[in-house]
Amino acid sequence: ISELTGLSISNSSLLDEATAAAEAMSLSLAVRKNKNANKFLVDQEILPQTLDVLKTRCEPLGIELVMFENINLKIDNNVFGIIIQLPGKNGRIWDPTSIINQVHKVDAIVTIAIDPLAQVLIKPMGEFGADIVVGSAQRFGVPIAFGGPHAAFFATKEIYKRQIPGRIV
Repeated sequence: ISELTGLSISNSSLLDEATAAAEAMSLSLAVRKNKNANKFLVDQEILPQTLDVLKTRCEPLGIELVMFENINLKIDNNVFGIIIQLPGKNGRIWDPTSIINQVHKVDAIVTIAIDPLAQVLIKPMGEFGADIVVGSAQRFGVPIAFGGPHAAFFATKEIYKRQIPGRIV
């Protein structure tokens, strides 16, 4: 997973991609530089089950979810993180570099939910500048009960190793 994502730390033991995305949102909130920031931007191409889990997780934390399209992205100092889905629910893959650069200008965390088989076809998300990459490892055919559960993965930079959920691999 580290090789595929281009990020140095990865883990297992997360239930599914949606839960991994919610954990990424929680990590982003915990490490935010602006402690008053409460907005988490969500790609309109996010998978519906992931959006549902994000909504459930953000409510008790006081997080405001803001949906965006990559053409109308508005970032301000109240944004602490963003999640981009690649490929999106409609199967589109695009270059997220400009959005990642915009998000980093306000010291926010970038999470990308990626299909690991699609990741084989494009350069690692870490090389695009992603801070966190999540996804479902079950696409590799590892059954849930075979040493798992490890249906989801969570990869991040070394700097966040103390905040990463699950077990470090």
